[in-house]
Amino acid sequence: MERAEVLKRVIGILTEAQDIRRAIETGQDHDGYGDAHGDGDDGPGATAGVATTLLNEILPSISVPADASPQQVAALVAEALGPALHTMVSGFSLAFTSLAIAHDSGRTDVTSIEVLQELALEVEAGTYDEGA
Repeated sequence: MERAEVLKRVIGILTEAQDIRRAIETGQDHDGYGDAHGDGDDGPGATAGVATTLLNEILPSISVPADASPQQVAALVAEALGPALHTMVSGFSLAFTSLAIAHDSGRTDVTSIEVLQELALEVEAGTYDEGA
């Protein structure tokens, strides 16, 4: 999965979490559709499912030789997972920083979801491409 897609998915996870939180606070069904996932749970676990899906899509398969030592296994896992986890953590950090800047500058003219939407548009435009 490309970096921009991971960043957009992270923004989507945060947006979904915000939607779920607001729906719970107001006593409404998430998205107005009742039980959105058919599992009776549209609370925090629903967002965890979205995050798990992202992890399953970005984390590579790892082949470990049967005779590998624990140190070799650790090195293989770190080498395989490092880039994907770095990209995902970078996405959450970018989103947090964007929200923090809006908050710290006293912006009351935008909601957090609007900040995340603007960030998604910037990602789509290539603003945060590596090397840009």
